[in-house]
Amino acid sequence: MYSTTGRINVAPAGQGEIVVSQLTKQYKKLRAVDNLSFTVRPGRVTGFLGPNGAGKTTTLRMMLGLVRPTAGTATFSGVRYADLQDPIRHVGAVLEASSAHKGRTGINHLRVICAAAGLPREAADQALSRVGLDSAAKRKFKGYSLGMKQRLGIAAALLGNPRVLILDEPANGLDPEGIRWMRDLLKFLASEGRTVLVSSHLLSEMQQLADDVVIIAAGQLIRQGPVDEVLGSMAGLSQVRVRSPRAADLAAALTAQQAGVTALPDGALSVTGLDPARVGNIAFTAGIELHELTGEKADLEQVFLQLTAGKAGIR
Repeated sequence: MYSTTGRINVAPAGQGEIVVSQLTKQYKKLRAVDNLSFTVRPGRVTGFLGPNGAGKTTTLRMMLGLVRPTAGTATFSGVRYADLQDPIRHVGAVLEASSAHKGRTGINHLRVICAAAGLPREAADQALSRVGLDSAAKRKFKGYSLGMKQRLGIAAALLGNPRVLILDEPANGLDPEGIRWMRDLLKFLASEGRTVLVSSHLLSEMQQLADDVVIIAAGQLIRQGPVDEVLGSMAGLSQVRVRSPRAADLAAALTAQQAGVTALPDGALSVTGLDPARVGNIAFTAGIELHELTGEKADLEQVFLQLTAGKAGIR
């Protein structure tokens, strides 16, 4: 499973692409997923985002053959999950915190999976070490914290050295140190050429972790693309923070140029509709002294809320 350099040996670059095409799930009068299409590329971490009830978990379950689609397909390197030979060697997934027999130890839980999948016993030890659970290897599952269960689930997903990793809310139960560990691990796995798809509600964490995002609401695709591109497409949400001893005069000068101006509690002004250079030019022309001039780009949370406003509920 591991090379002599400490990196995991994976399939050649270009394999592992996920293609979701017109995926639909209808539950009687409820359409949970509606004609959804997107692509997840190898070598990148893709954040799968959406409000509660957007259809994320249903989509992931359809991708993994756990829910039968009403229409559409999901493929891994062109093959449906159900048609993969030795799927554990192609796709590793964690859709909820790991479940195991309460009286079984962490290492025995993984060895049982190895035995069932025809994997060598040492794969369990290597995977457990990879997620930092060596010291808890012989501890019974009933004594694991939620964060430890999350790590054990990821270890199970890595057993077959898969090209694709799919995780649903993997940071649940992790403390800040654990979240940073998760971020570093997933980035490293993607750097090896793997395809990493992560569903999460932690938008600030996704902004640090993800290379790409797929945003859905009411079962439909809202936006897909590289994080920087998605943030840049919402330039109207960007703001300029400016401070001056003549705040009222500055606000009037900016408003005259059709800018949106909001007074902040600390005395600064928040300006929308103009970039920092234009704000500085207006102040200079008016002879107004500035003590602060800072451009503040929209973050992923602002963009997400703007894109999904009024579209949270499933139909």
